[in-house]
Amino acid sequence: MITHRPRRNRKSQVIRNMVQENHVTVNDFILPLFLIEGKNKTSEVSSMPGIYRLSADLMLKEIETCMKLGIKAFDVFPSISDSLKDKRATESLNKKGLYLKTLALIKKEFPEACIMTDVAMDPYSSDGHDGLVKNGEIVNDETLAILAKMAVAQAECGVDIIGPSDMMDGRVGVIREALDKAGFYNVSIMSYTAKYASAFYGPFRDALDSAPKFGDKKTYQMNPANSKEALIEAQLDTLEGADFLMVKPALSYLDIIKDLNTHCDLPIAAYNVSGEYAMVKAAAAKGWIDGDRVRDEILLSIKRAGASIILTYFAKEWALQHK
Repeated sequence: MITHRPRRNRKSQVIRNMVQENHVTVNDFILPLFLIEGKNKTSEVSSMPGIYRLSADLMLKEIETCMKLGIKAFDVFPSISDSLKDKRATESLNKKGLYLKTLALIKKEFPEACIMTDVAMDPYSSDGHDGLVKNGEIVNDETLAILAKMAVAQAECGVDIIGPSDMMDGRVGVIREALDKAGFYNVSIMSYTAKYASAFYGPFRDALDSAPKFGDKKTYQMNPANSKEALIEAQLDTLEGADFLMVKPALSYLDIIKDLNTHCDLPIAAYNVSGEYAMVKAAAAKGWIDGDRVRDEILLSIKRAGASIILTYFAKEWALQHK
């Protein structure tokens, strides 16, 4: 005789809904946006169908549209002309430059939106690396001073969350100290805590033309083979003053999301990166998968693993289909 029949809790949609353990909502999302120079300018990222680089005026319209769909948080990434790049990423501090000027404009137009920024040298570096390059080496401690100034400049624009994506040792503490010293006690830090040296970043680098000019990023981004190392990074970032801990990429690192959620008290974010998005779109275009169902299953898996926050390029289309 069968005494336990789990299928009884699956027998109707109503019952399945009642016992569902995890739910994805628009409140979970941060939508990444790509910023470019110009006016009324848009350019689709060829390796990311449906995702566009936007000039500031069109980005404001996109944010307004997304806000009406319930998406309230945005992570803005700049695409900077090569002519403005140098070894010390000085354009990152230009208050009249594309990025800082647009951040201030977004917060002026949408004070209720949560705006996250990117702190790393690679968008502005002539070397294409996240840190300062000296004699072919990405140097750690000299980079930290540059990152701290960058973070304060972004905070002065009114942003809500600083996102150090560089993976330099000690940068969270240095940035937190610089923000507090400048009076920005309430500006949060979402640390890219476990950012792996992944092959899934290709389309993102296409979007911003930010690939390294030599070598790779394996001396500062994490080895995909390691998991305990992520716990070390999480402990350090927590002690240094992070408010959120991020895992990037998400789909191939669900175990890392789970580990951090289990062992850490801070909220866990996960970045559903460009390559993960591109694979779904490419397979769906071929008719090999149901793109919408796969998208929803991926987002649910990230939430189930323990992420409170999901950075994803799927946010807008998900919101449109689930409103």
